[in-house]
Amino acid sequence: MPLEFRLTEGGGQGGTASCCISRLGGKVAYTGKLGDDDEGRFCLKRLKDFGVGTDYIEIVRDGKTPAAYVFVTAASGQRTIIYERNALPRITIDQGIENLAAESEVVLLDPEVTYLGGQLKAAGGDNIKLVYDCERWRQGIEDIMDTADYFIPSSDFLDSDRLNFGDIPFNRKIFKLNEMVTGQLIVTRGEKGAYYFSADTLYQVVAPAVNAIDTIGAGDNFHAAFALALTKGFDLHRAVKLSVAVASLSCREYGGRNGIPNMQEAMEVAEKLEERERGLIEESGSFTSNAF
Repeated sequence: MPLEFRLTEGGGQGGTASCCISRLGGKVAYTGKLGDDDEGRFCLKRLKDFGVGTDYIEIVRDGKTPAAYVFVTAASGQRTIIYERNALPRITIDQGIENLAAESEVVLLDPEVTYLGGQLKAAGGDNIKLVYDCERWRQGIEDIMDTADYFIPSSDFLDSDRLNFGDIPFNRKIFKLNEMVTGQLIVTRGEKGAYYFSADTLYQVVAPAVNAIDTIGAGDNFHAAFALALTKGFDLHRAVKLSVAVASLSCREYGGRNGIPNMQEAMEVAEKLEERERGLIEESGSFTSNAF
């Protein structure tokens, strides 16, 4: 079939989330590794274009920056992603990263570095909140379930074979995962918004109606907005509303970054959203839910 157009943009969960935080007015630094190739130089430039701090990025000599190819069907917005595996060296915690964690209010952890959760939490101590972007089951995920202050998977994670929840209703899966997570659980679900527990009640914030043409980066931007909301002292309800608004608005343009709103626009949309009660955890440990 014919290709209508093509767009080159920086990617990666942590990279896009960092750009989103900066666009919303937050102060953010990104730490990671890039190759000294054309793709690496492009990614570094795009981070700088958004005002992201890049002092903690390591450029790997002769390293190959992985690329992904995203095919979006214009009529439906459905996407197919073909990506190169990351062959750059694993990130390790050095003194610079320890100092950065200690100086930060929130650390947003990308799924590629799940294994660093405990070390980053130890470096930052009680001074930081650790937000984990859960993509799929990875080595060390049991530890991050216990370590993260905010564990935020997409609804697809609930169907993981490793969780073995079987054929039970969606709300029951959230309840069961909530029992496994030490910190705050928030589950994103595309156009259905996000679900979270507050006290003993499950809430849903439904996504606003937008002309979504590309959902790439929506999850990354959700996590970004939530991390920033924590630094601004938002309560949980308000933080989730902002995150849903930002993720939804970012789908208006192709590429994951061009549609990111500024803070004023995001707040105007977020303030119109409402949380809906979807179920209650009873003292017996059972879960009573509304239909949704």
